[in-house]
Amino acid sequence: MNQAWWRDACQPLDNAAMDQARARQQQLTKPAGSLGQLEGLAVQLAGLQGCERPVLDQVAISLFAGDHGVVEEGISAYPQAVTGQMLRNFVGGGAAISVLARQLQASLDLVDLGTIDPELELPGVLHLCLGAGTANFARQPAMTDAQLQAALQAGRDSALRAAAKGAQLFIGGEMGIGNTSAAAALASTLLACPAHELSGPGTGLDSAGVRHKADVIERALALHGLRADEPLRALACVGGFEIAALTGAYLACAQQGIAVLVDGFICSVAALLAVRLNPQSRDWLLFAHQGAEPGHQAVLAALQAQPLLALGLRLGEGSGAALAVPLMRLACALHGQMATFAEAAVADRPA
Repeated sequence: MNQAWWRDACQPLDNAAMDQARARQQQLTKPAGSLGQLEGLAVQLAGLQGCERPVLDQVAISLFAGDHGVVEEGISAYPQAVTGQMLRNFVGGGAAISVLARQLQASLDLVDLGTIDPELELPGVLHLCLGAGTANFARQPAMTDAQLQAALQAGRDSALRAAAKGAQLFIGGEMGIGNTSAAAALASTLLACPAHELSGPGTGLDSAGVRHKADVIERALALHGLRADEPLRALACVGGFEIAALTGAYLACAQQGIAVLVDGFICSVAALLAVRLNPQSRDWLLFAHQGAEPGHQAVLAALQAQPLLALGLRLGEGSGAALAVPLMRLACALHGQMATFAEAAVADRPA
């Protein structure tokens, strides 16, 4: 197996399709630019799909779950048991992303990379059992090299399953108590920014809890001596199974030619990792929303991302990305179905 598959070339954008889409936008019965960001979104999707009039009928959602040993340090408002309990909720159809997937008629792929309950067996869940969660990164590296490789490959495999279903858009979601701490540690490393500026309440910490969380992260970063130019080592030392899987999925989607809609803070950190590992992957990343975690804006800025929504979301699960899908579908519909000035016999502006 290619141990560095993530370095393989990503698919190129179809510039001819983008030019055709731009030309069409100029002919539609509206003032040029009046649909704002939706116009650029339609053009970008045309380049990603290789056609003048893109559509988003086939949406694939993959949710990656994993526990985090750093929870031992008291950095979460919820106990680790919630990760496995929420997996049951996903299977039962009661979680937010389960509801959204049904409403969107999207596929939902559930992958358990490793929770504290090694006996967990749920129908419809792919249990990979990479470990009983990661190790406590405040005391040792979160993952072994073998675990890191397996988690990256799990994400890649999920993207390949989406490709086999004919997915036109891939959404990655995550579930793992403690994963905002892992994401903040990674963001702090990759952006060379103090953890106190990037750490937030996660699932509901108070201000004292957030300060403690940032202190734990700062000690961990000093312990591992991480550098911004070592993204893979950072991922192994302070990351999470699900963050590695998201990173692998985003890279594989770019290599397969599947557009990615990135969710919130944790998913955006995975996107930043993907771009640091393979800069070509950036073309395939669209960004759903700016969430409530304080580190999210800094990560989006580093990626030069323009998110579609700003609703104060911080649920995770891929829910923010799923909420943006109807807007994207409407952007495609407007682009593909509006009449041109000639078709509607409407006078265009003078040349």
